[in-house]
Amino acid sequence: MTVFDDLVGQERAAVVLRQAAAAGAEALAGGRGAGMTHAWLFTGPPGSGRTEAARAFAAALLCPDQGCGHCDQCHQVAVGSHPDVETVRPQGLSYSVKQTRELVLRAAGAPTLGRWRVILFEDADRATEAAANALLKAIEEPPPRTVWLLCSPAPDDMMVTIRSRCRVVTLATPSTAAVAHMLVTRENVPPDVAESAARATQGDASRARRLALDEEARRRRAAVLALPRGLTGVGACVEAAERLVKTSAEDAEEATARLNEVETAELRKVYGEGSTGKGLNKGLVRGGAGAMKELEDRQKSRATRVRRDSLDAALLDLVAFYRDVLAVQFGAAVELSTGDHRADLEALARSGTPEDTLRRIDVIMECRERLAANVNPQIAVEAMTIALWRPGIS
Repeated sequence: MTVFDDLVGQERAAVVLRQAAAAGAEALAGGRGAGMTHAWLFTGPPGSGRTEAARAFAAALLCPDQGCGHCDQCHQVAVGSHPDVETVRPQGLSYSVKQTRELVLRAAGAPTLGRWRVILFEDADRATEAAANALLKAIEEPPPRTVWLLCSPAPDDMMVTIRSRCRVVTLATPSTAAVAHMLVTRENVPPDVAESAARATQGDASRARRLALDEEARRRRAAVLALPRGLTGVGACVEAAERLVKTSAEDAEEATARLNEVETAELRKVYGEGSTGKGLNKGLVRGGAGAMKELEDRQKSRATRVRRDSLDAALLDLVAFYRDVLAVQFGAAVELSTGDHRADLEALARSGTPEDTLRRIDVIMECRERLAANVNPQIAVEAMTIALWRPGIS
């Protein structure tokens, strides 16, 4: 087993990364190292494993055997403790120029263990324009042993000047069979549950894992897919919108509450809360008031992003539902990701035309655009549910 064997359905990308890791080892030995470069851009749809692929490549670069999967180097990269790998995870809606400049300074340092210094930047598309310009300068003139691994849903999400200086690794959507196999072999999920979760998430391995292991996640998805049949009038549409926004907020709260608690406790400990000695505890905690305020601001920004992402995931489930309605209307022989709601699909297919279904899909996509533009979620989703009820009047 190598570090690339854990990538789900990404055999072609794994071949490219293995070759590049070998070229990197050759460059360290004084050779040409053709095929190795200092900046990489990992792209692919949600759940394709962009971060996992970048992390595997980081391990392969730092491992003497190009990613054996069992040495100390590979293990440290996997658990996030390797001193030469810095993982950047934008917590809020964007990544600021101040944060980027600080990151660039840290990236300029020499590797601790003598091979490479790797910066793994998740969601690099969240960098602001000013931050992207600061990042561009670092990529244009990198230190000789620094490697940038940027992750983004699509190449076009990055500035063209950054994209042109990176080698792009495009990840495919894993097949249902590949995701189901992963759930069975790695998570001990029963085959029928694994198959259902893989089909429902359309190749999104991370969401499939959560859906297979979390009964509450399955319940929330079922509630979202039941929404179309409950749209029987304006009042029902408003109530459905309220439930959808509330459920997404609760999902986000559950995802962030524990992390917030741990971060706050750790920061309080750093600034002396609980320490003994006359005046020591109070003085140190007072000195950390600014840091605590900064942490709270970051947590609020992260909560906003997670709420938005949770609601967007629910809207994508609705898009999948109406796409399946369209498939039923045309009698297409395709895999239905919401096939466990077959009765609802057929009922809606009979009650409207393919044109109605396409209009409904457009309505949901428009709602996603409004939410991305910071329209009030309740207002945006209410407009969507009413238009879903009456697709010809929107």
